[in-house]
Amino acid sequence: MNTIQHYVLGQWTTAKGSGTPTYDAVTGEFIAETSVEGLDIPAILHYGRTKGGEQLRKMTFQERGNRLKSLALYLNKRKEQFYDLSYRTGATRVDSWIDIEGGFGNLFANASLRKLFPNQPYHVEGDPIDLSRGGRFMAHHIMVPKKGVAIHINAFNFPIWGMLEKCAVNWMAGMPAVVLPAPSTSYLTEAVVREIIASNILPEGALQLICGTVTNIFDTVESQDVITFTGSAATGRKLKAHPRIIQEAVPFTMEADSLNASILGADAVPGTPEFDLFINQARSEITVKAGQKCTAIRRMIVPENLMDDVQSALAKSLDKVTIGDPRLKEVRMGALVSKHQVDVLKGRVNELAQHSQIVYGGDWDAVSLVGADTQGAFVAPVVLRQDRPFEHTAVHEIEAFGPVSTLMPYKNLDEAIELAQMGKGSLVSSIVTNSDDIAKDYVVNAASHHGRILVLNRENAKQSTGHGSPLPLLVHGGPGRAGGGEEMGGVRGIKHYMQRCAIQGSPTTLTEITGIYQANAKYKEVDQHPFQYHWEDIQPGMSLKTHKRTITDTDIINFANLTWDHFYAHTDITSLDGSIFEKRTAHGYFILSAAAGLFVYPNKGPVAANYGLEECRFLRPLYHNDTVYVRLTCKQKIERDVASAEHPSGIVKWFVEVFDSEDELVAVATILTMVQKKQTVFVEMTTEKIQACLDKLTETSQPKWGILTAQHLIEHLEEGYRIMSGEKQDFEIATPEKILDKVHHSLYNYEPFPKGTSFPTMKKGELEDLIHADLATAKAKFWEAREAYVSFFKQNPEAVMKNMVFGHMNRYESYLLERKHLNHHFEQFDVL
Repeated sequence: MNTIQHYVLGQWTTAKGSGTPTYDAVTGEFIAETSVEGLDIPAILHYGRTKGGEQLRKMTFQERGNRLKSLALYLNKRKEQFYDLSYRTGATRVDSWIDIEGGFGNLFANASLRKLFPNQPYHVEGDPIDLSRGGRFMAHHIMVPKKGVAIHINAFNFPIWGMLEKCAVNWMAGMPAVVLPAPSTSYLTEAVVREIIASNILPEGALQLICGTVTNIFDTVESQDVITFTGSAATGRKLKAHPRIIQEAVPFTMEADSLNASILGADAVPGTPEFDLFINQARSEITVKAGQKCTAIRRMIVPENLMDDVQSALAKSLDKVTIGDPRLKEVRMGALVSKHQVDVLKGRVNELAQHSQIVYGGDWDAVSLVGADTQGAFVAPVVLRQDRPFEHTAVHEIEAFGPVSTLMPYKNLDEAIELAQMGKGSLVSSIVTNSDDIAKDYVVNAASHHGRILVLNRENAKQSTGHGSPLPLLVHGGPGRAGGGEEMGGVRGIKHYMQRCAIQGSPTTLTEITGIYQANAKYKEVDQHPFQYHWEDIQPGMSLKTHKRTITDTDIINFANLTWDHFYAHTDITSLDGSIFEKRTAHGYFILSAAAGLFVYPNKGPVAANYGLEECRFLRPLYHNDTVYVRLTCKQKIERDVASAEHPSGIVKWFVEVFDSEDELVAVATILTMVQKKQTVFVEMTTEKIQACLDKLTETSQPKWGILTAQHLIEHLEEGYRIMSGEKQDFEIATPEKILDKVHHSLYNYEPFPKGTSFPTMKKGELEDLIHADLATAKAKFWEAREAYVSFFKQNPEAVMKNMVFGHMNRYESYLLERKHLNHHFEQFDVL
C-alpha cells in the first residue's frame, strides 16, 4: 500500500504499521496512508539542532538569503508538478497559485531581507547606548540564532505556503526546522520537500519532514526550540499548555482560526465603486479555497439600511460561481479537503442556523457540479443573516470553516467596531469605504482586536492584494482567539527565532563584537587612504585623519551664491541679534562639502561612487576663519546585490567627524560609498600570459570537459577576436531580447562561464570542420586576429561592436569578455 514518507535523520523513511488514509478531495479515490509508528522523535529533534543548526548558524545573513533565493528559483522551475497534485486537494488553479507560488514568494521576500542585516551570522539591533559620561562604557543589543529547532505544526489548507512562510523565516534566522503538515494534504508537502532535498541548496538537517500525527513531539522539546502552530484555537490552547513547554519556557506561536470581519462603510451605497468592491471581495473570500482560509471573511457587517441590498447583490454574484473539478478552466470553486471536513462544516452551519437565517444555499444535496460527482467533497456557498447580532452571539463564537459567511447590521460605526471586536480577536479585518474619516475612525478604534486591517476603496482596488492575503513583509497573526502570536512580518519575524542579548563593554570591544564602529572606540590607523582598499580589505574602525582647512568669509559667500541658499546667518550679519549665531556662519552643507574635500581620495580606485548620506548633525556653528579637520572611519560594511552593468561591490558606511582647531567635535555624518570587490577569479590575459598558455597547448592536449580539440579551441578563439574587432558582424544577436540585458550584465561579474557553454554557431555534440592546416597555423592566425582586435580599439576607442551572445559591447566590455573567455578555455585544457 502506498505510504507517504518522512524525511528525517538525513534520509527518506517509511514508518511502520498501517496508518491514516488520505483521499482525493475531487474523486474520493485513495491516495496514500500516513503513519508515524517507529519514528525516533527525540533523535529527529536532536539531529536538527546539531546537524542542521550548526551549519546554518555559521552562515551569514547574506549566505542564508542567497540560498533562499536559489531555492525559490529552483522550485519555481518545477511548479507545474505541484499544481497537478494540488488539484487533488480540491483546489482550483487560482487556489493553488496562492499556495504554491505564494509559498515560493515567501522564499523570495525573505531572501531580500538579507540586505537589512549585517554581513555576519548574527544581528546588531538598534542604536548604541552610552552608559558613561566619558563615553568609555556602553551597551548594545545583539541577536544570535537560537540553538534549537523550529517545530512547525501546519494546517491542511495550505500544505506548501504553510510550510514555506514559516521555514523561510527560521532559515533566514539561522535555525533548522521540523515540519509536521496536516495528514490529509501531506502528500503535497512531501512532493515539495523531495525537490528541496534533491536541490542540495540547503545544508543537511535544515529541513526534516514528519507526515502524520505525532502525539509525543513536545515531550523532549528544549528551551532553545521554537514551536509554531496553525489550526483550531481549541487545539492550539491544549498544545500550548503542554507541561514540557511550560517547564522549558519554549516560545509558542499560535495562528488560529478566527471570525474575521469585513465592514461596509456607510458611504458605500449601491451604485458606488465601494459597494461593488465589497460584494466582489465577499464572494471571493467565500469561494477561494472553498472558504478554507484562516483569513476568510466570516462576518459581513453592513449598515442596517443596506442589508437587503447586500444580500441581493451577493446572491446574484454567488449564482455565477461554478463548482466542480478544479482542473477545468470554467470552474471557480473546488471541493473541501475531505468528506470528513464536509461533515464538520454541516455541523457548524446547523449550529449557526439555530439563531440565524440561511438566506443563500444550505441545501447540501442540491449542489450543481461541473465535471465532477458527489464522490467528491463538494458543497455550495452558504450565506446566513443575523439581524440581532448583539443578542445572538453564536455568530461571533462559531466558525464554519468553508464557503460560509454571515451578514449582520450596524446602526453607526461605533456599533460596527463593537461587533467586529465581539469575535474576540482576529487575524484580519477590512473596511470598504471611500471616506478617510470613516477609515481612520474604524482603524484606530478596532486595531486592538485585529492583526491586520485592510482599507479598500476605488483608489487601491486594482493593486490591492485583498482581505485574505497575508504578505511576507507584514505581520500575520492576531490577538485573543486568533492565537496571540505573530508570524512573518519581515525582519520582525526573523527575530522570533533569535535570542536578544544586551552586551556591555568599551566602545573598542563592542566594535569588534558587533562589527560596527562605535563612537569613541580606538581608531585603526592605516598605511594608505581608506578609499584605496577594496571592499574585502576594509574593516570597521579603519580610520584616516585629514589635513586642516580654514573657512574664509569668501568661502561662505561663494557657497551662498552657488547654491542660492541666502539664509540670513550666512549673508546678513546685521540680523544676528537675538539669534544663536555670533558671526557670519558657514552653511551646514558647506561644512559637509568641505569635509568631503578633505577626505575624498582623488584618484581612480575601488570606490566606485557616492551612495548616499544616512545621518548628519551640526553640533555647533562654524564661523569664518575657523579651522577644521576630519576623521574618516569605517563604520560598517553591507553586502549589495549587483544586477546591472557594474562590477561586484559592497556598501561601506563611513563615520565622518569634523573637529575644530581645539579638537572639539562640531559635526558628524554617516556617508555611504559603493566599493568594488577584488577580482580574484580570473587571470589577467596579458600578451605574455596568453603566450605562456598557448605554449603548453599541443596537438595531444585533452580537455577536462567538452569535445574540443586543441586546434578547434584556437580557431574558436580566433573567431571571437574577429567578431570583437568588427571584421565579422554579419549575424543576428542570438540571445532573446527579454534576457539580453541580464546576459550582457554578466560580463561584469566575477563568475566563470559554466562548463559546457556552447557558442550559438557551433554544432551541438559534434566538432566543426577545421579551417587551418595544423595547430601551428591556427596559433599564427589567432595572434593575427588578436593584434587586429587590439589595434582596432586603439584607433577606435569609442567603438561599439555587436556580439552574438552579449549584444552590443564597447571597448571595456570586449576586454571583460576576452578575459572571461580565455580563462574559461585555458582552464578547460588545463594550461592556465
